[in-house]
Amino acid sequence: MTLSWLQIMRLGLVQMALGAIVVLITSTLNRLMVVELALPAVLPGALVALHYGIQITRPQWGYKSDTGGRRTRWIIGGMAILALGGLSAAYGVIVMETQAALGLIVSILAYAAIGLGVGASGTSLLALLATSTAPRRRPAAATITWLMMIFGIAMTAGVSGQFLDPYTPLRLMEVVGVVTLGAFVLTCIAVRGIEARVTAQPEAESAPFLEGLREVWAEPKARMFTLFVFLSMTAYFMQELILEPYAGLVFGFTPGQSTTLSGAQNGGVFLGMVVVGVAGTALRLLTLRAWVVIGCIGSAAALLGISALGQIGPGAPLLPAVIGLGFFNGMFAVAAIGSMMALAGEGRNAREGTRMGLWGAAQAIAAGFGGLVGAGLADLARLVTDDASAFGAVFTFEALLYLAAALMALRVMEGGISISAQNRAAVPGE
Repeated sequence: MTLSWLQIMRLGLVQMALGAIVVLITSTLNRLMVVELALPAVLPGALVALHYGIQITRPQWGYKSDTGGRRTRWIIGGMAILALGGLSAAYGVIVMETQAALGLIVSILAYAAIGLGVGASGTSLLALLATSTAPRRRPAAATITWLMMIFGIAMTAGVSGQFLDPYTPLRLMEVVGVVTLGAFVLTCIAVRGIEARVTAQPEAESAPFLEGLREVWAEPKARMFTLFVFLSMTAYFMQELILEPYAGLVFGFTPGQSTTLSGAQNGGVFLGMVVVGVAGTALRLLTLRAWVVIGCIGSAAALLGISALGQIGPGAPLLPAVIGLGFFNGMFAVAAIGSMMALAGEGRNAREGTRMGLWGAAQAIAAGFGGLVGAGLADLARLVTDDASAFGAVFTFEALLYLAAALMALRVMEGGISISAQNRAAVPGE
C-alpha cells in the first residue's frame, strides 16, 4: 500500500511546521540582533551558517531512517529537537542584551540543535515520501509539500509579525513558544499512523556511501548540476539575513513590519511556484530550463530594484519590490526542483538517492555560505559607506550571481525538460 493524496497532504503539514520555526530563526531573530541589539550582521549570519552546516549530515540521517525501520520516530524526534532549539535561540537573543558571552553560548547550542532537528526530521520525512509514494505521484507530492512549507513560512511570518509589536522580550518568548509548541503538536498529529499503513520498505543496502558518491561525482552532468545548485542557491540565500535589517535601518520598519515583509516575500514565492505549476503543467508552456532562466533573470531585476529603492529611503515602495523578488524566486525554485527530479534518474541506476543527497548537500552548504557572505559583505560595506549604499551593493552582487546561474542553467539543461511531458509520463491517466 502506498500513500494516498490525503496522507501526502498530512505529511506536507510537517514541512509546514518546519518552515514555521525556521522563518523565525532566520528572519525575526536575525533582525533583532542587528537592529535592536546593534550587533554585526555577520554574527547572526555565522549562527545561521552553523545550522546549515550541520545539515551536511542529512545523508546520514536518511541512512539511519533507512536502516532503522521506523522513520516516524526520527521525524517526531527531530521536530522536538528543532522546537527546543528554536525556543532556546529566542532566549539566547534576550540573554545577549545583558550578558553577551552567555547569550552567544546559548545561541550556538540552540542553532546547532536547530540544524540537527531540521536534518533529522526533514530528511526522514522526505525519505518516507520517496519510499512510500507511488512513482506516478512523486513529482506532485514533492510540489505539494514544498508549497505547504512556503505557506507555513509566509503565514507564520505574517501572523507573528502582528503580535511582535510593540516588541518586548516577554512577547518574543510568547510568540516563539506558541509557534514551536504548535509545530511539534501538529507534527505528532500529522504523522500518526501513516507509516504503519503503508507497505514496509526493505532496508537499504550496506554498500559504502563514499563509493557511490565517487561514482556520481564522476558523471559530468551530475557534477555540473551540483555546481549550478551551489551557485544559484548561494544567490538565493544571500539576501536572507540582510533584507529585514535593510528594511529596519534604511526604511525605518519596526520588528513587526519587517517580519511581515518576510511573510510577503514568501507569499510571492508561493505565488511564483503556483504560476509555474499551472502554466507548465496545465497549460504546457515552456520547459523547466526556460522557467529556471526566467526566474533567475527576474530575481536579478527585482534585486536591482530593491537596491535602487534604498536611495529613496522611507516611503519607497519596498513591499511590492520584495513580493516581486519572492515571485521570481518561486519560479526559479520550483523549476529547479523539477529539474533535480528529472536529472536524478540519469546516469548509473540505483544512484538516484545519492544524486539527490549530493544536490541537497550542495544546497545546504550554499544556504549557509550565501547567508554568511551576504551578512559579511554588508558589514564590510557599512564601514566605508552609508547603509543604503552598503546593502545595495550586496543586492547588486547577488543579482550578478543570478545572471551567472541563468547562463549555467542554459549549459547544464541542454534541450530543456518539459514539465508537461514529465508529468504525463509520471502520472498516466490522471
